[in-house]
Amino acid sequence: MVLAAGRGERLRPITDTLPKPLVRIGGRALLDHAIDRLEAAGVERVVVNTHYLADLIALHLEARKSPEIILSPEIEALDTGGGVRNALAVLGDEPFFVVNGDSLWRDGKVPALGRLAAAWDRERHDALLLLQRTATAVGYDGAAGDYALDQLGRARRRVPPEVTPFLFAGVQLLAPELFEGTPASKFSLNRLYDKAEAASRLGALVHDGEWYHVGTPDNLRAVEERLRRRGVER
Repeated sequence: MVLAAGRGERLRPITDTLPKPLVRIGGRALLDHAIDRLEAAGVERVVVNTHYLADLIALHLEARKSPEIILSPEIEALDTGGGVRNALAVLGDEPFFVVNGDSLWRDGKVPALGRLAAAWDRERHDALLLLQRTATAVGYDGAAGDYALDQLGRARRRVPPEVTPFLFAGVQLLAPELFEGTPASKFSLNRLYDKAEAASRLGALVHDGEWYHVGTPDNLRAVEERLRRRGVER
Protein backbone atom coordinates (compact mmCIF):
# COMPACT_ATOMS: atom_id res chain seq x y z
CA MET A 1 0.00 0.00 0.00
CA VAL A 2 1.09 3.57 -0.69
CA LEU A 3 -0.27 6.30 1.59
CA ALA A 4 -1.23 9.24 -0.62
CA ALA A 5 -4.19 10.88 1.11
CA GLY A 6 -2.39 13.68 2.95
CA ARG A 7 -2.16 17.32 2.02
CA GLY A 8 1.48 18.05 2.85
CA GLU A 9 0.85 21.26 4.78
CA ARG A 10 4.53 22.06 5.32
CA LEU A 11 5.15 22.01 1.59
CA ARG A 12 2.73 24.84 0.90
CA PRO A 13 2.27 26.81 -1.33
CA ILE A 14 3.30 24.00 -3.71
CA THR A 15 0.64 21.71 -2.27
CA ASP A 16 -2.14 24.29 -2.47
CA THR A 17 -2.85 23.01 -5.98
CA LEU A 18 -0.88 19.76 -6.12
CA PRO A 19 -1.07 16.78 -3.73
CA LYS A 20 2.32 16.10 -2.20
CA PRO A 21 2.68 12.61 -3.73
CA LEU A 22 2.57 14.23 -7.18
CA VAL A 23 5.44 16.64 -6.46
CA ARG A 24 8.23 15.80 -8.90
CA ILE A 25 11.79 14.97 -7.99
CA GLY A 26 14.19 14.25 -10.82
CA GLY A 27 11.36 14.57 -13.30
CA ARG A 28 9.20 11.89 -11.66
CA ALA A 29 6.39 12.13 -9.10
CA LEU A 30 7.14 10.98 -5.57
CA LEU A 31 4.21 8.58 -5.87
CA ASP A 32 5.76 6.95 -8.93
CA HIS A 33 9.12 6.61 -7.19
CA ALA A 34 7.36 4.67 -4.39
CA ILE A 35 5.35 2.47 -6.77
CA ASP A 36 8.43 1.84 -8.91
CA ARG A 37 10.28 0.47 -5.86
CA LEU A 38 7.35 -1.80 -4.98
CA GLU A 39 7.09 -3.09 -8.53
CA ALA A 40 10.82 -3.78 -8.65
CA ALA A 41 10.40 -5.82 -5.45
CA GLY A 42 7.86 -8.04 -7.21
CA VAL A 43 4.66 -6.45 -5.91
CA GLU A 44 1.93 -7.01 -8.47
CA ARG A 45 -0.91 -5.08 -6.84
CA VAL A 46 -0.69 -1.74 -5.06
CA VAL A 47 -3.44 -0.05 -3.06
CA VAL A 48 -3.27 3.77 -3.03
CA ASN A 49 -5.46 5.68 -0.62
CA THR A 50 -6.66 9.15 -1.65
CA HIS A 51 -8.38 12.13 -0.08
CA TYR A 52 -6.84 15.54 -0.78
CA LEU A 53 -7.11 16.38 -4.51
CA ALA A 54 -7.97 12.72 -5.05
CA ASP A 55 -9.04 13.27 -8.67
CA LEU A 56 -5.53 14.46 -9.59
CA ILE A 57 -3.96 11.34 -8.13
CA ALA A 58 -6.48 9.07 -9.86
CA LEU A 59 -5.85 10.80 -13.19
CA HIS A 60 -2.09 10.54 -12.76
CA LEU A 61 -2.23 6.82 -11.99
CA GLU A 62 -4.30 6.08 -15.08
CA ALA A 63 -1.09 6.48 -17.11
CA ARG A 64 0.62 3.55 -15.34
CA LYS A 65 0.54 0.21 -17.13
CA SER A 66 1.74 -1.76 -14.11
CA PRO A 67 1.48 -2.86 -11.40
CA GLU A 68 -2.26 -3.20 -10.85
CA ILE A 69 -3.45 -0.11 -8.96
CA ILE A 70 -6.48 -0.17 -6.65
CA LEU A 71 -7.66 3.18 -5.27
CA SER A 72 -8.98 3.42 -1.72
CA PRO A 73 -10.80 6.79 -1.56
CA GLU A 74 -11.47 8.38 1.83
CA ILE A 75 -14.43 10.74 2.20
CA GLU A 76 -12.89 11.94 5.45
CA ALA A 77 -9.14 11.72 5.95
CA LEU A 78 -8.43 8.65 8.10
CA ASP A 79 -4.74 9.29 8.90
CA THR A 80 -2.17 6.56 8.34
CA GLY A 81 -3.65 3.83 10.53
CA GLY A 82 -7.25 4.42 9.58
CA GLY A 83 -6.28 4.56 5.92
CA VAL A 84 -4.60 1.15 6.02
CA ARG A 85 -7.41 -0.36 8.09
CA ASN A 86 -9.92 0.90 5.54
CA ALA A 87 -8.07 -1.04 2.83
CA LEU A 88 -7.54 -4.33 4.71
CA ALA A 89 -10.20 -6.17 2.70
CA VAL A 90 -8.15 -5.53 -0.45
CA LEU A 91 -4.74 -6.04 1.16
CA GLY A 92 -5.53 -9.60 2.21
CA ASP A 93 -4.38 -11.94 4.95
CA GLU A 94 -0.63 -11.89 4.39
CA PRO A 95 1.91 -9.30 5.61
CA PHE A 96 2.13 -6.30 3.29
CA PHE A 97 4.36 -3.33 2.58
CA VAL A 98 3.17 0.16 3.47
CA VAL A 99 5.12 3.06 1.96
CA ASN A 100 4.49 6.76 2.55
CA GLY A 101 3.58 8.49 -0.69
CA ASP A 102 6.34 11.05 -0.11
CA SER A 103 9.09 8.56 0.78
CA LEU A 104 12.12 8.82 -1.46
CA TRP A 105 15.27 6.74 -1.14
CA ARG A 106 18.14 5.18 -3.04
CA ASP A 107 18.91 1.56 -2.32
CA GLY A 108 22.20 0.21 -1.12
CA LYS A 109 23.65 -3.05 -2.47
CA VAL A 110 20.40 -4.86 -1.67
CA PRO A 111 17.06 -3.08 -2.24
CA ALA A 112 15.47 -1.92 1.00
CA LEU A 113 12.17 -3.69 0.34
CA GLY A 114 14.02 -6.93 -0.32
CA ARG A 115 15.93 -6.54 2.93
CA LEU A 116 12.67 -6.04 4.83
CA ALA A 117 11.09 -9.08 3.22
CA ALA A 118 14.14 -11.24 3.99
CA ALA A 119 14.22 -10.10 7.63
CA TRP A 120 10.50 -10.56 8.22
CA ASP A 121 9.67 -13.26 10.78
CA ARG A 122 5.98 -13.72 11.48
CA GLU A 123 6.84 -15.51 14.73
CA ARG A 124 8.64 -12.38 15.97
CA HIS A 125 7.15 -9.42 14.12
CA ASP A 126 3.87 -7.59 13.88
CA ALA A 127 5.65 -4.63 12.31
CA LEU A 128 9.08 -4.23 10.74
CA LEU A 129 10.20 -0.64 10.13
CA LEU A 130 12.89 0.79 7.90
CA LEU A 131 14.91 3.32 9.88
CA GLN A 132 17.35 5.96 8.66
CA ARG A 133 20.27 7.48 10.54
CA THR A 134 19.36 11.09 11.31
CA ALA A 135 22.96 12.17 10.73
CA THR A 136 22.86 11.14 7.06
CA ALA A 137 19.24 11.89 6.12
CA VAL A 138 19.27 14.40 3.24
CA GLY A 139 16.97 17.37 3.89
CA TYR A 140 16.15 16.30 7.44
CA ASP A 141 16.07 19.33 9.70
CA GLY A 142 15.25 17.61 12.97
CA ALA A 143 17.65 16.43 15.60
CA ALA A 144 15.89 14.23 18.14
CA GLY A 145 15.06 11.26 15.89
CA ASP A 146 12.27 8.73 16.41
CA TYR A 147 13.75 5.42 17.55
CA ALA A 148 16.63 3.60 19.18
CA LEU A 149 17.53 -0.04 18.47
CA ASP A 150 18.54 -2.79 20.86
CA GLN A 151 21.02 -5.57 20.03
CA LEU A 152 18.21 -7.85 18.84
CA GLY A 153 16.99 -5.34 16.27
CA ARG A 154 13.92 -4.34 18.28
CA ALA A 155 12.87 -0.71 17.98
CA ARG A 156 12.16 1.52 20.96
CA ARG A 157 10.41 4.85 20.56
CA ARG A 158 12.24 7.97 21.76
CA VAL A 159 11.18 9.28 25.15
CA PRO A 160 11.56 13.11 25.31
CA PRO A 161 13.91 14.81 25.99
CA GLU A 162 16.02 11.86 24.80
CA VAL A 163 17.84 12.11 21.45
CA THR A 164 17.84 8.93 19.37
CA PRO A 165 19.95 8.16 16.29
CA PHE A 166 17.25 6.92 13.91
CA LEU A 167 14.16 8.30 12.22
CA PHE A 168 11.34 6.29 10.68
CA ALA A 169 11.84 6.24 6.90
CA GLY A 170 8.17 5.78 5.98
CA VAL A 171 8.69 2.21 4.71
CA GLN A 172 7.50 -0.89 6.55
CA LEU A 173 6.07 -4.40 6.57
CA LEU A 174 2.93 -4.95 8.63
CA ALA A 175 0.92 -8.00 9.69
CA PRO A 176 -2.85 -7.63 9.23
CA GLU A 177 -3.35 -9.05 12.74
CA LEU A 178 -1.88 -5.84 14.13
CA PHE A 179 -5.12 -4.07 13.21
CA GLU A 180 -7.37 -6.33 15.28
CA GLY A 181 -9.54 -4.25 17.61
CA THR A 182 -8.80 -0.94 15.89
CA PRO A 183 -11.65 1.51 15.21
CA ALA A 184 -13.16 2.18 11.78
CA SER A 185 -12.12 5.81 12.13
CA LYS A 186 -9.15 8.13 12.01
CA PHE A 187 -6.00 7.02 13.85
CA SER A 188 -2.23 7.01 13.37
CA LEU A 189 -0.04 4.00 12.67
CA ASN A 190 2.08 5.24 15.58
CA ARG A 191 -0.56 3.76 17.84
CA LEU A 192 0.10 0.32 16.35
CA TYR A 193 3.88 0.70 16.46
CA ASP A 194 3.56 1.36 20.19
CA LYS A 195 1.29 -1.68 20.54
CA ALA A 196 3.86 -3.87 18.77
CA GLU A 197 6.69 -2.40 20.83
CA ALA A 198 4.85 -3.16 24.08
CA ALA A 199 4.57 -6.79 22.96
CA SER A 200 8.26 -6.89 21.91
CA ARG A 201 7.10 -7.44 18.31
CA LEU A 202 8.35 -4.20 16.72
CA GLY A 203 11.41 -4.89 14.59
CA ALA A 204 13.52 -2.55 12.49
CA LEU A 205 16.29 -2.44 9.91
CA VAL A 206 18.63 0.48 9.29
CA HIS A 207 18.65 1.67 5.67
CA ASP A 208 22.03 1.27 4.00
CA GLY A 209 21.45 3.66 1.09
CA GLU A 210 20.44 7.31 0.92
CA TRP A 211 17.12 8.66 2.20
CA TYR A 212 15.62 12.05 1.40
CA HIS A 213 13.24 14.15 3.44
CA VAL A 214 10.87 16.27 1.36
CA GLY A 215 8.97 18.17 4.05
CA THR A 216 9.27 21.83 3.11
CA PRO A 217 10.18 23.83 -0.02
CA ASP A 218 13.69 24.24 1.41
CA ASN A 219 13.97 20.46 1.92
CA LEU A 220 12.78 19.93 -1.65
CA ARG A 221 15.49 22.22 -3.01
CA ALA A 222 18.15 20.50 -0.89
CA VAL A 223 17.12 17.06 -2.17
CA GLU A 224 17.00 18.21 -5.79
CA GLU A 225 20.46 19.74 -5.45
CA ARG A 226 21.85 16.55 -3.89
CA LEU A 227 20.46 14.43 -6.71
CA ARG A 228 21.64 16.92 -9.33
CA ARG A 229 25.19 16.75 -7.98
CA ARG A 230 25.05 12.99 -8.13
CA GLY A 231 23.66 13.04 -11.64
CA VAL A 232 20.64 11.04 -10.50
CA GLU A 233 17.40 11.38 -12.41
CA ARG A 234 15.45 8.66 -10.64
